[in-house]
Amino acid sequence: MPLNSQQLQQFIEAHHIAAEIIYLPGTTLTVTEAAAALDVVPEQIIKTVLFLADGEPVLAISCGTARIAWKRLADYLGVSRRRLKTGTAVQVQSITGYVVGAVPPFGHVQTLRTVVDTAVYDQSILYGGGGEINALLRLTPAELRRIVGAETADLAMRET
Repeated sequence: MPLNSQQLQQFIEAHHIAAEIIYLPGTTLTVTEAAAALDVVPEQIIKTVLFLADGEPVLAISCGTARIAWKRLADYLGVSRRRLKTGTAVQVQSITGYVVGAVPPFGHVQTLRTVVDTAVYDQSILYGGGGEINALLRLTPAELRRIVGAETADLAMRET
């Protein structure tokens, strides 16, 4: 059984995290859907992506519709681009405890190294996976940094 928003809420309470789980009437499987449902800009929606770097799990958090630049992440992690893979749906659930599309930035079955794209911290309020496909987590960038650590890098592909 995957973890859900109730387990995420228990983690939030146990660790005294200033965050709120918001339940929506429908699913929000894309950044665009989530932003529309909350009436916020897509950059405020964060996505938590599981990568395997030389087989070791690492989470990358980026905002909005920005794509993670694999080469930048690989360089930051000190591995070759070929040694960086995204987790499969089975790996994501096994490693984080949550299903793809609902992965929060914290509260996983194991503590994971987390690298946050620098642009995430430019927002005033963030919304991320809330443990279920119809739930989102609302928190400040400062609270995100406090919980996941200060590891940041310029990970997003930028329009030139």
